[in-house]
Amino acid sequence: MATPISVANWFIHRLTNPDSGDNVTHLKVQKLLYFAQAWHLMLLERPLFEEGMQAWAHGPVVPSVFHVFKGLGWEALPVDGAAEGIDEESEEILEQVVDIYGDYSAKRLEQMTHAEDPWKLTRGDLPPEARCEEPIKLELIRDYYLRTYAEALNGQKAAQGSH
Repeated sequence: MATPISVANWFIHRLTNPDSGDNVTHLKVQKLLYFAQAWHLMLLERPLFEEGMQAWAHGPVVPSVFHVFKGLGWEALPVDGAAEGIDEESEEILEQVVDIYGDYSAKRLEQMTHAEDPWKLTRGDLPPEARCEEPIKLELIRDYYLRTYAEALNGQKAAQGSH
């Protein structure tokens, strides 16, 4: 099983391109960790990493990764960390996550996580900027993604059937 910091470093290595000016911020990597965990749970039926995510004001956060990068604020994250211990199946999912979410801005990814049940239900009726260290249950993430994926597939089948 991968560690959250290894997965974060994988995203940083994969999405940083000094020639084009592309980089990854702390906010963006946290949201990519959430989507990677969600897709991993849905497709492989096991967590990508063991540490839980919490429903913070700006979306899901892995606390250990937050503490590694917290001093950098909104700056680009350094491309110097190791991305090890990620198996081949998991790396395929990370590539899918990059294909789907990699071009979105950090703030857009934040908006996307805020629209999803796992984050909303975990935060409950807290005010938008209120501190929340409540863990987002893996079952909640998995079930939400399985349901959403099934609905998307059914929608595609219905659209194909109407032609």
